Parts: sequence; C-alpha cells; structure tokens
Amino acid sequence: MADLEFTSQTHGVGVFIELRKRLQSGLLIVGKDVARSPADVVVTGGDSSLLIRTPRGELSLTLPAGVTFEQGSCIPTPAGESCREELHFRLRISVARRTDEETSDSVMETLRAKETYCFCCQGCTTRLLEDRVFKRVLPLPNGNWNAIVDDWCCHPDPFAKKLLPRTEDCLLGDTFLLLSRDSSCGQTLTEEVSPVGSEDSQDPKKPCRRLALVSCKSCSSVLGEAVAPETLKLYITQVVVEPAVGDRQPEASLNRPLFLERVIAARLLGLSNSMSTFHFSVQTPDGKAFLLLWLLNSDSIVASVPETCVGGEGSIGSSSLQTPSSRALKLLYTVCSDTGIQQRDIVTSWEVNAIGHPVVLPLKVCEELLQVMDDSKSTLPASMRCMRSYEVAYLRL
Repeated sequence: MADLEFTSQTHGVGVFIELRKRLQSGLLIVGKDVARSPADVVVTGGDSSLLIRTPRGELSLTLPAGVTFEQGSCIPTPAGESCREELHFRLRISVARRTDEETSDSVMETLRAKETYCFCCQGCTTRLLEDRVFKRVLPLPNGNWNAIVDDWCCHPDPFAKKLLPRTEDCLLGDTFLLLSRDSSCGQTLTEEVSPVGSEDSQDPKKPCRRLALVSCKSCSSVLGEAVAPETLKLYITQVVVEPAVGDRQPEASLNRPLFLERVIAARLLGLSNSMSTFHFSVQTPDGKAFLLLWLLNSDSIVASVPETCVGGEGSIGSSSLQTPSSRALKLLYTVCSDTGIQQRDIVTSWEVNAIGHPVVLPLKVCEELLQVMDDSKSTLPASMRCMRSYEVAYLRL
C-alpha cells in the first residue's frame, strides 16, 4: 500500500488524523473540498480499522495492533479561524495494554560487545568497515559536558584530554560513533581537510579550526571526521550498522529522507527518555545553532491524505496507519537564521537561558533535516502548521 502519511503535495489536505495512545483520543480534520458539512462525514470502526465515509468516497485506515475506535464517539468540534476550509472532529479510541511496546531500532541501542558488525555507507550501500568485533561498547558523556566542566572548575579542565577508543572499542556519542581505523579504511574512505568557523577567523580568540573530513570513496558522501590519526568519528545519519551476515545489502538503505527522518526521530526520543529533556538545539560541528526543536509528544499515530487521493472516479481511497513504525514524534521547530522578530526572540531566549540539549550534525545533514520537517509541515492542514511562533512537524519512528 502506498505510504501516504507524509507525501509532499501541492494540493490541499483531504483527510488528516492524529491518534494519541496515552490520551486515548484523536483528532480528525476533513477538508471542505472532501465534505461540506459534518453530516457528510460518517466514521465507523471495523476489525483493527477506521472507515471514513465522505461524499467523495470511503477511506479505510488500518489501525495498529491493540488500538480500536469507540463506536459513536466521533463528534464535530469548532474549527476556529479555519472553519471555511476544514471540518474538525474529536473521537475516542481504546488502547489495549501491551508489554511489548514498540522499541526503537536505533544503532545506539543495537550495538553490542562481542558481536560482529558491518558498517555501510547509507548513500550507496558500499561496505566501509568489514566484520568489526568490539570488546567494549561504551557511552560517551552527553552533549556539552566540557562546557559544564568549565563552569564548575576553578582551574584548567582536568578532563581536557580527548576521550578516544582503544583498538577494539566503540564509543557512542549523541549522534556519532568513535572507533579505531583498521587496514580496510584506506580502500573505502578518503580524507580531506576543511576549514570550520572561517567567518570568525579575524577574531584572535576564535581561530579558524580545520576538520579532517572523512568521505566514502565510492560516492564522496561525507561520513564524519578523523578526530585523531587512528580514530574515526562517524555520524549515525551517514552510515548503516548491521550484523555481518553474508553479502546481503543493508536493510536500512531506504530513500535518504526517510532514513534520516527515522534515525533522527529515534535519537531524539532516546535522548529525551534518558535525560528527561524536550528541547534540542541542532548544531553544526562549529557549535553554531541551526535549528531549535521542542518535542511535544511521542505517542502520536498520524496519517495525512491529499485531497486528490480521497475517492475519485468511484474508487475507494485508502491509506494505512500500519506502517513499519506507526508512531511519530510531534515537534515544534524554528530556524535559527529566520529574520522574523518573534523567531529571533525565541532563538535569543534559548541562547540566554541555555535551553536545548545540543545535537551536533554536519551542515548538509542539518539542511536535509530542515527539508524533511518542512515537507512534513506541508502535509498538515493549514490550522496545524503553526503553533504560536513555532512551526509544526511530525517525524516518523
């Protein structure tokens, strides 16, 4: 079945639905081009499905296991300023208690010691590192721990020495892996020195730094950095890590936007759960904030179906909520380079109050992530695209 949940389109949204598992409730929005009045919309529940009948046809949405619609609970609600373009409904769902709640397949949670892994380029699926076995897989201190040390120590940082992996170690950062080079690196990787923070080079207190960027020899995609002569820093958005089993291609070699969306969503959820934080500052390696993210909830189940896909020619439009991972994170975001007065106030407030756990990614990846979020926003009804001075997006898990 076609994956319609976050398909970019130029047409209006025909049907949008968000179910909240914790609240056991949902929001249904139907465009006026699909139904002119609440009486035109009939919602019923079937066996693990939701059936929405409109004058344009029927839309069948498959619900995740354990989620059922409460018959007769769908009622119209005020649409506010969007009443001319949208119909809004509230509904109730029942969620069965399950002990096997969905878990993330993030690389940070799957790497284990004494297992054999293969590292592949996400862009071209070329095997970069073959049959790596780690004696130790250890987490690094989170985020800006060096800055915290500077605030607490009245003498030079006693931890100034870099934390580097030994030969058979894998160290896990927030968004990257540190591991040692092996003999195969020269055949699959290239290295190029690139300046970072050049705009501050005239300031003697902020000298221009240079990074040794590591790229895939096959497709030239930047994978990370060489932080020491024998140490590689690989970003989790650039590589696929899988158990080394035969010659099979990596399963996660999805289209780039979908891969990036799921990797970032899983990482934000992991950081939020482990650190009890909901604010994130997406930064480039030179420490410059690019994007501010505010995680609202992680239990949403969503589908956004373009108006052109609902019915038509007597057919039945259909979309499935039962995607490989049906949950999505609901996020507020703002771009740090935005020149709007309200957006600048938000950025200043976050900077002054040190709000936002740093999430460091290469500049190109930051730009890709922004595009993914803008594409998600474009699939939402007009009434849901903004909240106060923030923009709204969903990232699938």
